[in-house]
Amino acid sequence: MNKRISMLFTIAAVAVMGATLFGSTYTQTQISGQSLDASKMDVNVIEQIHQMGGLQLVMPEAFAVTDCGALAETGRNIVEFNLTGESVTLPIMGGKTYNAMTFSGEVPGPTLRVTQGDVVKMTLTIPADEVTGHGNDMHASQMSAGNFESVNPGETSQYCYIAESAGIFKYHCSGVHLIGMDQHVLSGMYGIAIVDPVNGYKKLAVEKTSVNNGKVSLDRQFYDADALEFTLQYNQLYLTPEGNYDAGAMFQHHNTATVVNGMQFGYVPNMVHNLLVKGDANKNIFVAQPWNGLELKQYQSQPLFVENGQHVRLFVENQGNEPVFFHIVGEILDRVTQGNRVQSGATETWMLGGSQGMIVDLVFDEPGAYAAVNHDYAAIYTGAATVFVAGDPFGLNPRLVDAGVIPAPVPSYAYALGNPSNAVPPMGMNSIAHPALNVHGLYTDEVASEKIANGALPLWDIVPTLPPIP
Repeated sequence: MNKRISMLFTIAAVAVMGATLFGSTYTQTQISGQSLDASKMDVNVIEQIHQMGGLQLVMPEAFAVTDCGALAETGRNIVEFNLTGESVTLPIMGGKTYNAMTFSGEVPGPTLRVTQGDVVKMTLTIPADEVTGHGNDMHASQMSAGNFESVNPGETSQYCYIAESAGIFKYHCSGVHLIGMDQHVLSGMYGIAIVDPVNGYKKLAVEKTSVNNGKVSLDRQFYDADALEFTLQYNQLYLTPEGNYDAGAMFQHHNTATVVNGMQFGYVPNMVHNLLVKGDANKNIFVAQPWNGLELKQYQSQPLFVENGQHVRLFVENQGNEPVFFHIVGEILDRVTQGNRVQSGATETWMLGGSQGMIVDLVFDEPGAYAAVNHDYAAIYTGAATVFVAGDPFGLNPRLVDAGVIPAPVPSYAYALGNPSNAVPPMGMNSIAHPALNVHGLYTDEVASEKIANGALPLWDIVPTLPPIP
């Protein structure tokens, strides 16, 4: 057999293996159709893969300079990004828990923010008592995949790269060879890197109309590039009743829950908002409020508060297996950017496939409550609903002032309650500072304590001390 024919057979074998491992038929959660049946896979093939430790990628070094020492001498700004890989137990809806895998004790992992052209020095440490190795594949990099190989318990790994392309990029556990990567990512080991354009973001143009002498004409409005920013990361959980990862359910696209920043319905009203709006902590003002009580501490749900007429920037990433049909009920997405190119303006919904991100710019014109959803009804009903509250739609300003909670009327409730800490990215060159942050997120207690030490508000301690609100 000549070398050319041998190589073709090798390529064919790899293709067959890829189809065996990952399936070839696309299915959505709510659609009946063909899907990979793991129980019918060739047992010998699977056993060989396990004996190999999974499929390892053996690739040549990339041509880009990625040596940390060499990059340190270039004069570029260096941003250190230190992570730990650790398994913890975290809550899910219904008072249950699941066995999560995390970067640094939180789901999603910490957000990295750099400017285009910066050097990222990523260091991953795996505690000695961790039961398995973990890796980190940063999609913002352009380097050999060998850098993402798993790090064993008790060890540390480091690599450097230049963030050459602006945009929003996924990072996730990788290098646990290929057979185990799904469990780690779908159990919580994911996050995003925001790479701001070196020259900053552009002004936002919003199409409006005006009427003069009965004639309607186009009247564009321009907003400064500075914006109030949030991050929304979509994913699914595939769990057994005991809270362990269920690979069989994943292969069939039968998810247990749809999560936004790690939680189902994490950004909806809670009992405090019930009390403010309805006068009764037990009268829910939203259709699903599973995280109501103050005793839930950092897990109590919190809406996202914005001002009317304010430029809002959303960093949205699809971390999971299912498409995200991103839509905000009652609003228009004024600008959609993917990579560093504008893809659409004034659109109702934008679709993100797996491992796709986008930047959405918009302005909420009218006071009100707006639900950001994955416009897949199965996803909405299983957790992908996020509430934005714009302005003062409930007329609370006079009551809050009279009670002494705020000294004067405010343009958003964030001035009284803050915004959820895990939905707010680090500041960039065109960021508007949030009035305050409250401690909210799928955090371990240790991480929640760190947030408090850094100035985020523990509302579960503060709310009981507030004066009665008439």
